[in-house]
Amino acid sequence: MFLSFPDFNIYSTPLLILVVQGLVFVGLLFARYIKKKNISDLFLALILLIVCYQQTCYTVGFMGWYNVFRNTKINYFLIPLGIAIAPLIYFYVKAITTSNFTFKKKDFIHFIPAITLILYRFSIYFYDSLQPGFNDTQNGILKLSVDEPIVLPLLVFVSFAQMLLYLAFTFQLFYNYRKRIKAYFSNTYKLELNWILSFLIAFTALFLYSSLQDIIGSLIIELNYEQRWWLNIFMAIVVLFVGIKGYFTDTTKLNKLSFSFSPNPESIPQVKKEEEKVSAEDIEKLKSHMELEKPYLNPDLNLSDLSDELQINRAELSKIINSGFNKNFNDFINEYRVNTFKEKLNLGEHKQLSLLGIAYDCGFNSKATFNRVFKKITQISPTEFLNSITK
Repeated sequence: MFLSFPDFNIYSTPLLILVVQGLVFVGLLFARYIKKKNISDLFLALILLIVCYQQTCYTVGFMGWYNVFRNTKINYFLIPLGIAIAPLIYFYVKAITTSNFTFKKKDFIHFIPAITLILYRFSIYFYDSLQPGFNDTQNGILKLSVDEPIVLPLLVFVSFAQMLLYLAFTFQLFYNYRKRIKAYFSNTYKLELNWILSFLIAFTALFLYSSLQDIIGSLIIELNYEQRWWLNIFMAIVVLFVGIKGYFTDTTKLNKLSFSFSPNPESIPQVKKEEEKVSAEDIEKLKSHMELEKPYLNPDLNLSDLSDELQINRAELSKIINSGFNKNFNDFINEYRVNTFKEKLNLGEHKQLSLLGIAYDCGFNSKATFNRVFKKITQISPTEFLNSITK
């Protein structure tokens, strides 16, 4: 297949283009990290760099390197650094969803397996290079007798368990973040980070597919380069997507969000204990304020704003909403907005304004959030509601 190097073909060229694009964003992210010291940029740059390194290993293979240069020692340096991606993804998500996140020295423990693997590879290379005849072969004694038959198959299962563990923690971290913003903000559209969720789902699917390929390749039949090409091209696309999205999305404001009031972690309460019940006076005070002052018309309203208006602390207000109304802050405020929207339609305001324009007047700040919230509360779409009252 490969007669010379480099061979630009239908396999190597798409991968090469993605690798080059990825390296461009690695450079941009590193430069921004040096300038602004935003740790999430560093984590994302390292994720992209490792994926670009892995894809480069496959790209040069599709370009004919391993067929043309059979005595090079490149196999020693094709280190499966995917073992470092799992903790990097976890810390990247943590850095952009945790208030005032800092990476501590003790956190380096998460990268000990990757560092150990690098040192191990250089060690066996150093040992093999001292053996007679090493320059005349592609792989030395330890590479053939220890690394390939023992270490690499073992690493497949270790990496699988590690990745599953870190992905589980990352999903939990992300959903806890979603709960926190719903307990604090009335409009969460710009804070929901749906692209992170899409990345995690796509990456998990590709990881499971990759693990299946590794298991088949280790235990049943060795898969060739062409059979692994689709996995590599999709993995490169998914990671490049999050690299581009992460670079052009300002996540620094998320790091500065304060959730220090420590609301009840179950932001949508289930069964409340007797001592957690709030007084009827507190509930009535909040209802009266909402109906008379209409703070929900402010699209940027958050728990701190409302607590200042009521002159009570955030933790107490959160408890009143959770226990007294059986809702989190986000649902509590948006129900008032939906009811106001319905009142405006009943008054015929849709004859002068669009539905979206009325929604904005009611405190919503995005069409997607408005449609989702309206259907969640009323079980029908805004258009269906309008049709029901104009028949």
